[in-house]
Amino acid sequence: MWYWAALCIAAAVIGISKTGFPGAGILAIPLVAMVMPARVSTGLILPMLLVGDVLAVAYYRRHAVWRHLVRLLPCAAAGIIVGYRLLGIVDDRLLKPGIGGLILVMLALNHWRRRRADESADTDIPRGWWFPLIMGVLAGITTMMANAAGPIMMIYLLAMRLPKEAFIGTGAWYFLLLNAFKIPFSWNLGLITADSLWLNARLAPLIIIGGLLGAWAVKFVPQTAFNRTVEVLTALAALQLVLSAIC
Repeated sequence: MWYWAALCIAAAVIGISKTGFPGAGILAIPLVAMVMPARVSTGLILPMLLVGDVLAVAYYRRHAVWRHLVRLLPCAAAGIIVGYRLLGIVDDRLLKPGIGGLILVMLALNHWRRRRADESADTDIPRGWWFPLIMGVLAGITTMMANAAGPIMMIYLLAMRLPKEAFIGTGAWYFLLLNAFKIPFSWNLGLITADSLWLNARLAPLIIIGGLLGAWAVKFVPQTAFNRTVEVLTALAALQLVLSAIC
């Protein structure tokens, strides 16, 4: 029962995060990793994210700022290749606490980003040529190994000073293209299989329902309170992954 509950909640949360509450998606990663091997969970989540990405692009496709994507995507692709190599040598015993630790780091980065934004409207985040290079490679590695590049992408888009619609639209196209690029690598590593795709197909309706719910709920639910709740639940799930390897 817990296995199916975790998968169903993760699928709905992914849909909600793509169309309404961007920070919520990170909760799905430790949830799925808690009920199945970490490597398998990485491959299972990727097609689920792609379904959510298609929904997000359908809502915000006209708002992408492509000059930012062109700067970031090649660096992210290089990071994915590095993450692919690392996944080939890291076993599941190390990957599960690694995912948990990485999620905690991403939550800390997101908290730092939010505090800096609250302190000043002119947050001094660098915009030099090296900034998309570093952020792109880091996002590629983290998304390949744990599907957890969201906070890094948010920091990058924050530095670009984009309006709200452009912020969401640029992120939607970024994740769609990046997640599609990861498919052959995950398939080659055996993370995506015919069985996992069948399970993805059974969960897809929940992602779509979550996407519709997110688009509706964002008009009524206070985003700050929702994000705080998601962050607490995500931190607890990530800590469980880390502690499971110690205990």
